[in-house]
Amino acid sequence: MSGTPRFLTLADVAEVLNTSSAQVYALVRRGELPAIKIGGRGQWRVEAAQLEEFIQRMYTETRTFVDQHPFLDADSGADSGDDALPKP
Repeated sequence: MSGTPRFLTLADVAEVLNTSSAQVYALVRRGELPAIKIGGRGQWRVEAAQLEEFIQRMYTETRTFVDQHPFLDADSGADSGDDALPKP
């Protein structure tokens, strides 16, 4: 068996993704990150392979978003993407 565990806690996943456990829990509860609930206390576990698939899916979704929403340099006189910010 390799040194990498098959299942990760939500805290482990949060560390890998450099985010909070609460954010990981939200991803799991929304069904975006597949996980299992085990034990009498209902502890969540994410399979390492599922985490890797999630990461790859996020790369794909991000690439699609970037392709559909190109960043245009403000010096070119085009929209710099700041329209997502509220206007004063």
